[in-house]
Amino acid sequence: MPARTHTRTHRPATDTVDIRLPWWAVALPAVAFAALLLLIVEPGQAHAAAADPAVGRLLGHILGLLPA
Repeated sequence: MPARTHTRTHRPATDTVDIRLPWWAVALPAVAFAALLLLIVEPGQAHAAAADPAVGRLLGHILGLLPA
C-alpha cells in the first residue's frame, strides 16, 4: 500500500516580507553606536594612563608568539 504524501499549502505570493526582530536586536547596536559616538565626540576627557613597562613587555611577547 503506497504511503500518503503530505502536501504543503502555499500562501499566495505577495510583494511584502514580514520580518520581526526582537527588541534587543535593535537596541543593542543603537546603544553601542551611541557609546562609540560619545567617545569620538568627547575625546578631551580621555587621559593617557602611565602604564607599567612590564605590561608593554608582556604585550610584546604575546605579539611575538602570534603567527604573522
